[in-house]
Amino acid sequence: FHVVLPFDGKMAEQTERAYQKQGPIFQNSKSVLLGGGKKKKEQRFVRNVGLGFKTPREASEGTYIDKKCPFTGNVSIRGRILTGIVKSKKMKRTVVIRRDYLHYIRKYNRFEKRHKNLSAHLSPCFRDIELGDLVVVGQCRPLSKTVRFNVLKVQKAKGGKKQFQKF
Repeated sequence: FHVVLPFDGKMAEQTERAYQKQGPIFQNSKSVLLGGGKKKKEQRFVRNVGLGFKTPREASEGTYIDKKCPFTGNVSIRGRILTGIVKSKKMKRTVVIRRDYLHYIRKYNRFEKRHKNLSAHLSPCFRDIELGDLVVVGQCRPLSKTVRFNVLKVQKAKGGKKQFQKF
């Protein structure tokens, strides 16, 4: 379900050359145009993505605009839910996630370690993400050439020596 929340903070962050706004929010009400008496609170569009994932507080209380955010933008989560470790966050609003797994070799009756890298969109509501954090990503429509997943949850990394994670 969708929720439009009244919002106390300042106007949305304008960091791009194009004007950034949330699609479902109507900004030109007559009371604003005619200089109505009361100052109304800013509105903010927030969505519950479902599947048992809680909407972060920063998504409902923040001022960022991100059309690819699963909580405040126009992206639905469907398909696979995967986990991985953050390996790179050099791109703007995108992280590279490493997924480790074991591959069985029948001849030697043993397993070998393998990994795959996956690009995922990182919403600005997850501000304090670090390298090595465990993230849960959900599949969505293609957001760019390589990005087909969106970060839904972040678990802080445990302090320890570097190793083949998840095992």
